Amino acid sequence: MQLSGKRVLVTGGAGLVGSQMVDDLVADNDVTVADDLSNGVESSVHDDAEFVQADLTDESAVEAVIDDSFDAVFHFAAADKYVNTDDPRPQFEENGEMTYNILERMDEVGVTNFAFTSSSTVYGEAPRPTPEDYAPLEPISIYGSAKLSEEALLSTFAHSYDFTVWNFRFANIVGPRFGAGVVPDFVEKLDENPDMLTILGNGLQEKSYMHVTECTEAMRYVVENADDAMNTYNLGTRTTTSVNAIADIVADVMDLDPEYEYTGGDRGWTGDVPKMRLSIEKLSALGWTPAQSSDEAVRRAAEELYDRLD
Repeated sequence: MQLSGKRVLVTGGAGLVGSQMVDDLVADNDVTVADDLSNGVESSVHDDAEFVQADLTDESAVEAVIDDSFDAVFHFAAADKYVNTDDPRPQFEENGEMTYNILERMDEVGVTNFAFTSSSTVYGEAPRPTPEDYAPLEPISIYGSAKLSEEALLSTFAHSYDFTVWNFRFANIVGPRFGAGVVPDFVEKLDENPDMLTILGNGLQEKSYMHVTECTEAMRYVVENADDAMNTYNLGTRTTTSVNAIADIVADVMDLDPEYEYTGGDRGWTGDVPKMRLSIEKLSALGWTPAQSSDEAVRRAAEELYDRLD
């Protein structure tokens, strides 16, 4: 589907990745953002997009937002985006409820193009690099379980209700937004205490990081170039960055030399996958590869976040 001259709904369009997608789309498309602002910031929404504050767990709100004038829905909204949430049951139930509400309403009005933001957490502790066809999928967090259940629902709509679905399994996406994630966590901690940085786990956790601008560029490329009923693609980089390396990068950006202290163990929290690197060979074969390494993405995000402290 060519992303030009289309009417597009972006749910969660006030968040980190959603707002970047809106920025990408508004020049050539009519964009509406639906967000309840539980994770997003309205000022992040591009002025050329229409903004609707809506709770997408409410069927009547979804009915009011989605009509047959839309060509596609990009679904970034989530009730809780923290892998280590303190309230896992609502995370599982509400995220699935939102996705089901949106798909059901789309089917009612005949809108059948759907892009979804899933996660590397659906794989659990898998061999690296992990390809899209790796099985069995055994997530170890409620967040990963919720994403996998939503993927199953998408597959049903793709294969039984004539939808075209683009399903994106994200690595760790970083950018100029404080909130969830190790990079903003370290920037905020070092801003508060420049001499000591507390690191969850042992610091040897190692994952792939991708800058938000490359993430949305890759998404748009896949939407425009992949046309199966169910299109599942990993988004990430071929390289990884350890938590210790992230600490070093953030400290260097902030011109600090802190001591590190560790909470211990091989992971930061229950459900944390200590090492993750996704295979992006399927994405590369389609014709797109990231320009930045994992370290470069982390440094760029750290610089952007540090600038925002001023």
